[in-house]
Amino acid sequence: MTFKATTSLSDARAYLGDAPVMAKRRVAEAGSVKETRQLRVAIVHYWLVSMRGGEKVVEELCRMFPQADIFTLVCNRDRISDFLKTRNIRTSFLQKIPGAQRHYTKMLPLMPFALEQFDLQDYDLVLSSESGPAKGIITRADALHVCYCHSPMRYIWDQFHVYRHGLPWVGRALMSVTAPMLRAWDVTTSSRVDVFVANSDYVANRIRRFYDRDSIVIHPPVATDDFSVGKGKGEFYLYAGQLTAYKRPDIAVRACTAAGRKLIVIGEGEQLPYLKSIAGPTVQFLGHQPFDVLRDHLSRCRALLFPGTEDFGILPVEAMASGRPVLAFDAGGARETVSSPQVGFRFAEQTTEALLETMAAFEEGEDDIDPQAIRAHSLKFSSAVFRNRMAGLIEQQLSTHADRSVDAFNRRPV
Repeated sequence: MTFKATTSLSDARAYLGDAPVMAKRRVAEAGSVKETRQLRVAIVHYWLVSMRGGEKVVEELCRMFPQADIFTLVCNRDRISDFLKTRNIRTSFLQKIPGAQRHYTKMLPLMPFALEQFDLQDYDLVLSSESGPAKGIITRADALHVCYCHSPMRYIWDQFHVYRHGLPWVGRALMSVTAPMLRAWDVTTSSRVDVFVANSDYVANRIRRFYDRDSIVIHPPVATDDFSVGKGKGEFYLYAGQLTAYKRPDIAVRACTAAGRKLIVIGEGEQLPYLKSIAGPTVQFLGHQPFDVLRDHLSRCRALLFPGTEDFGILPVEAMASGRPVLAFDAGGARETVSSPQVGFRFAEQTTEALLETMAAFEEGEDDIDPQAIRAHSLKFSSAVFRNRMAGLIEQQLSTHADRSVDAFNRRPV
């Protein structure tokens, strides 16, 4: 069966002679995200071994598209949410390698091969969640591929030397050999993406620098409804998160030790022994804590100390959702979240001295802080805002993609 070049749009949508046209019909008839249950959707995430910002994005995408299947390199079901456990999760061959759930980062050279083994030919819409290698999957030619980019892979780009120095000599040698090939693969696979979505202006600039692609900024979802404003002005400073070098927890520990201010540290990581060695009596380490404990401390702290550079940084928004101010290093996503003196202060240098000066300025005006105003600011980054903005973007892209598909069909020679 053939159509002439003058075939109408309705006739083209009704044509069911081959699978690609069936997919075009499904896309063309999806007038909005609420009407896309007929679409076949795949969500691709680099690995599911914890519940951090990237995994929260996957959860929201699953709520938007409950019919979606999840593809991931490695999954540890003991470390993901009950909600994600209910989804259809498909893993790569890396899952079968002993120790993969703990040592997945050491398998970076194998990840491109593992990703390209996923068969996504049945899917009309592919949503990749990128921080490790996720965008490199191979989609059907007429599928729409939207990549939500938390960050281009830090360990082969701007953080390459930081990660390399932390490896034994064998790892350093292997990384030196494989990194150029991985960079080439990473840049090449950026062309497989139809639309890049960045989680911050900071990441949008990095996408432009490394991939030479424009992107649309949509901040990641923060569960602001899970937090409430605490009473009083707070009892202590708080640092929370991984105790790893690039997050610079040492700055918070040194500053509070020098100033004699009470600091509570929640988190674990390789820097814990070192941090304990430089901490004074006013610093208390609680280690890893469940969410309820973190939420309680966020509501009772004087301010959250955030001395690292993050692509976005969900924790500062969670602190603000609790009505607490944030003292953050002036870089990365903090420039977009800690955006005025009403919600916190940013310090220009990543040093103990700069944080001490900022703490002094904060304490001078601490009584004028309005917790309700801080919380109101945090609502700009809520899960509902994320879903609405992503829904609008995907709806627009589906419509544009369907129009192009039908136009291409109409131009087919008879």
